[in-house]
Amino acid sequence: MSSARDVVFPAGRQALYERHRYSPAVRANGLLFVSGQVGSRPDGSPEPELEAQVRLAFQNLNAVLAAAGASFADVIDVTIFIVDPASKFERIWNLVLAEFWGEAPHPTATAIGVTWLYGFDFEIKVVAKLPEAPAA
Repeated sequence: MSSARDVVFPAGRQALYERHRYSPAVRANGLLFVSGQVGSRPDGSPEPELEAQVRLAFQNLNAVLAAAGASFADVIDVTIFIVDPASKFERIWNLVLAEFWGEAPHPTATAIGVTWLYGFDFEIKVVAKLPEAPAA
């Protein structure tokens, strides 16, 4: 059995992931495990405004999903991390549901309040079921 990981890199961000020494996503057993995505600009710095940061985190997430041939519709489990959730949860939750989650049925979701995210206010990690390849 090979121990090589089947890593997925979104276009244009491989150097950023290599610099921080982690994989954006790994395929395994028909699933895609996506590392936490933040609202980082191309240079890795945080988008300062909260709503723009959340939107950018989802854009970064969607780029990883697309690189694996998936979309948010394939996501089955979501974990979000929020710094200071007492003041930010409602704004983030309403933004996420309205703009990115689409129609029911929704994925499972867990929200966790944290004290630090390396300068970010929001992070999202997901597990998605990879679409099955069409029969040849």
